[in-house]
Amino acid sequence: MISEFRSRFRSRFRFRHLWLGLVGVSLVVLVVLEGLNAPHPPMAAATMVSGVLCLAAFAVPERLFARYAIGAAAVSCALTLVEAQLSQRPPNTPGLVELGVLLLLITRAVRRCRPLRAAGPVAGSALAAVVLPLRIAVWDGNLLNLIAVIAVCAVPFMVMVGLCLRLYDTLRERDREAVRQGQRLEHARELHDFVAHHVTAIVAQTKAARFTAAAGHTQSPEDLDRMLAQIERAGSQALGSMRAMVSSLRDHTTASATTRPTGDPAGLRGLRGLRDLTEEFSEVGPPAELTLAPELADRPLSPGIITTVHRVVQESLTNVRKHATGVGRVEVRIGVRSGAPERLEVSVVDDGQGGASPAPERSVEGSGYGLVGLAERVKKVNGRITAGPRDGGWHVVAVLPLDKANKADKANTVDSTDAAALGKAAPNVTSPG
Repeated sequence: MISEFRSRFRSRFRFRHLWLGLVGVSLVVLVVLEGLNAPHPPMAAATMVSGVLCLAAFAVPERLFARYAIGAAAVSCALTLVEAQLSQRPPNTPGLVELGVLLLLITRAVRRCRPLRAAGPVAGSALAAVVLPLRIAVWDGNLLNLIAVIAVCAVPFMVMVGLCLRLYDTLRERDREAVRQGQRLEHARELHDFVAHHVTAIVAQTKAARFTAAAGHTQSPEDLDRMLAQIERAGSQALGSMRAMVSSLRDHTTASATTRPTGDPAGLRGLRGLRDLTEEFSEVGPPAELTLAPELADRPLSPGIITTVHRVVQESLTNVRKHATGVGRVEVRIGVRSGAPERLEVSVVDDGQGGASPAPERSVEGSGYGLVGLAERVKKVNGRITAGPRDGGWHVVAVLPLDKANKADKANTVDSTDAAALGKAAPNVTSPG
């Protein structure tokens, strides 16, 4: 897939340069033909050189553009002043290709250069374009009208075109940066959701082993083997999640369902898959009881909503394991919100202490990275989430829409499309939502 992409890119690159080369050769030919219109060979040669210099200034890289543009405009003005003093001048064309290129130099300078740096190329090119018609042999009212049109209409119009293109470039870069920022936040959420969850389990199990040893309790070989097996499993899951993330970032075209981060709800059985998460938590911590409303057990939900529900429960259980003390039980309830049949409510409550401020229930925006990422994910599906102390424990409540379940999928589809348009090889890792 990568070799195919490279071959396509090279073919497009070659075609683009071939097309630009043909256009450049055609313009040079036109400049030569206009030069041959001059009455004397030296004048013809000077006209050709001036036109070619203008073409070269338009084609040079950005770092050399201002210098070359000013030099080409100066040569054009000098040639015009010299020819204006001669008695024999071109009868019909002063160098229309050169005139067009000088106007394009104005547009490029306004579009690409900083304001102060663009002043020189714009002023020089504008002056050269305005006086260039003086190379014609006959000076009459039509010549003055042509000069007036160039000065009053053509030059301001090219400046406006440059400003419009500059604004377009700014807005496009802003959109690209917004997409990149969205991708960075998505990857940050994924890393926290998966890796932090598994690493927290490892830390909790290790602390439990040290506490048991410090208390003087003798552990049987079976208990030690079970505890080490749990640590090994959590470490393997963390490594699998990181490997899948790296694989997806390196080449999203080869990231398949088999390389999804461990614990990704894409492979779970809808909301029923949450039972595996609560059972895993109960193995090394306080018992977690899952209550799933019967009307939701078999109800088809969008992958985005299922993923968000899974992340809310996962992050809440991880925070219980990290911050709470004296927890006797954890209750996870998922059901239809009372009085709002089109809203899904996810509630995670523990009866422990620690890590909780005595402040009233609040939004999670000002909390740690995990809750901040969780708030972003819930907001993405048009939901809301709150967390705070309640009845001697900690309570996390997320309310998600059931009637707008497809909004998350559409949002993720747009994000992935924008990322591909930027040529990024780092898509959203969470495929379902």
